[in-house]
Amino acid sequence: MKSREDLPKEIAVLMGGPGSERDVSLATGRGVSKALRSLGMKVAEIDVRDKDFELSGDVDLAFITIHGTFGEDGQLQRILERRGVAYTGEGVEGSETAFDKIRTKEKFQEHGVTTPLWEVIHPGQRPTLPLPIVVKPPREGSTVGVVIVKSESEIESAIGEAAKYGRELLIEKFVSGRELTIGILGDQALPILEIIPKGGFYDFNNKYPFLNPQAGGGAEHVCPAKIDAAKTKEIQDLALRAFRAAGLQVYARVDAILSENGQPFILEINTIPGMTEASLLPEAAAAAGISYVDLCARIIALSRGRIEGSPR
Repeated sequence: MKSREDLPKEIAVLMGGPGSERDVSLATGRGVSKALRSLGMKVAEIDVRDKDFELSGDVDLAFITIHGTFGEDGQLQRILERRGVAYTGEGVEGSETAFDKIRTKEKFQEHGVTTPLWEVIHPGQRPTLPLPIVVKPPREGSTVGVVIVKSESEIESAIGEAAKYGRELLIEKFVSGRELTIGILGDQALPILEIIPKGGFYDFNNKYPFLNPQAGGGAEHVCPAKIDAAKTKEIQDLALRAFRAAGLQVYARVDAILSENGQPFILEINTIPGMTEASLLPEAAAAAGISYVDLCARIIALSRGRIEGSPR
């Protein structure tokens, strides 16, 4: 971690956003704000509801904690660049690529990153992949609109659900196995975290049970995952390759499946993963000896490295 003297003096934490993950983002923003204040920074918490949010002219850096639409998809990054404000995380192009599951799949294919078989359809079309499949809106985060289809009778309703979020749908072959996530900080792959959902799959309620305790969500997390050293390195290396294939430089959380026959598959990449009390990236960082406060400081340092290394 850089010394406190190297950190920004005044920082705006951008939180909330207009998308479906607003409540999670507010929780992330509050956690990050507390951590940054402990490092001696002057922090302004900005609840962003649309593109017309206001920032003080004294802000040295915007720390983006808006997940999903608007925060993670390049829109907010474009606004900040037009205003000449430095920000954390990936730039416009990396954000757009990683947020779009179809473009990410294309990058995986181009760079030989193992990922489940997939196809793109539009509402009214039928998938050609054999069941079971996963139907995904390609430009939403946090499993929003994602449906696992195991029988023909479920296809129509699954497509209808995903179609609420866009006209293109990603169809992916369902791979049964262990659900894993790998945090990436620059060139470092963090310890693998295994997610064991209490029921169903790792959906929004299982990810953020504190937002809806009546839903009975939640999951057991095992970190480091109980995977032998050679397979662990194989999975971490594959996650880093996926991260680089998407043109990313700063930080992310790479979601993967370890199939029942021991083959790892990369599913998707989250460039602004949750950092709430229930979130996976801080848990994986802690397993690597990186505290929550240090994690926030590292994100700032890596982001500054991207900014300094990119043409302005």
